[in-house]
Amino acid sequence: MPNIKVFSGTSHPDLAQRIVDRLGIDLGKVVTKKFSNLETCVEIGESVRGEDVYIVQSGSGEINDNLMELLIMINACKIASASRVTAVIPCFPYARQDKKDKGFFDIPVDNLYAEPAVLKWIRENIPEWKNSIIVSPDAGGAKRVTSIADRLNVEFALIHKERKKANEVASMVLVGDVKEKIAILVDDMADTCGTIVHAADRLVEAGALKVYAILTHGIFSGPAISRINNACFEAVVVTNTIPQDGHMRDCPKIQCIDVSMMFAEAVRRTHNGESVSYLFSNVPY
Repeated sequence: MPNIKVFSGTSHPDLAQRIVDRLGIDLGKVVTKKFSNLETCVEIGESVRGEDVYIVQSGSGEINDNLMELLIMINACKIASASRVTAVIPCFPYARQDKKDKGFFDIPVDNLYAEPAVLKWIRENIPEWKNSIIVSPDAGGAKRVTSIADRLNVEFALIHKERKKANEVASMVLVGDVKEKIAILVDDMADTCGTIVHAADRLVEAGALKVYAILTHGIFSGPAISRINNACFEAVVVTNTIPQDGHMRDCPKIQCIDVSMMFAEAVRRTHNGESVSYLFSNVPY
């Protein structure tokens, strides 16, 4: 594709490579290094004059360093006179959010949603999905689980957490009937996995036949992998917005959905001035 440059930060080069492979172009040349005082240095290794530039950088690993690296890369491309470095394309979990979410940015923003990929995975990998119930591990996720449940024409439930203090859950109250159902926990991300594991235990206690977890962003820090290995999940499914190879080696229960096609198509549509939202309104559910 002419007039497109895609550069990768250091946080997730595999995703960047998958995106350019789908676009049929080469990854842009960039050298990223740290000086002896750990200051980040970015050198763009080719001309971006008159090009549309896209930078792939995920919020994982050393997050503060990765964010600073991203900002430096954006600034370096601007100095090199790229025609446009203006589109922010974050990946959000499931149902489309209100337009007010874009108020955090003063440049064009296109939100991408993992719901189509999640629905496809459920239908193709859970034979008993028609007997499933979609569960949110907290009340705040009610909107996302109802959206998925509606698309699958199944029931939904949620878990209300009662806290003694911040970051400490005293009890979990299940709202909904999961007895003799395949319970599918859905959340936007998982970090230490304490909440999602407790939620799975609560579902089994309530009579769920099997428990799956589908999480857009699998951070898996601290004791997360150990907790998942010891938990009752049939599978814990995440997308590759964050590198997952190491997690999958350490935990056979973790499975990964490749979303590079979604990002590549968003880049193509943005470059051609086409609607990115149209991309999702025409995905077969």
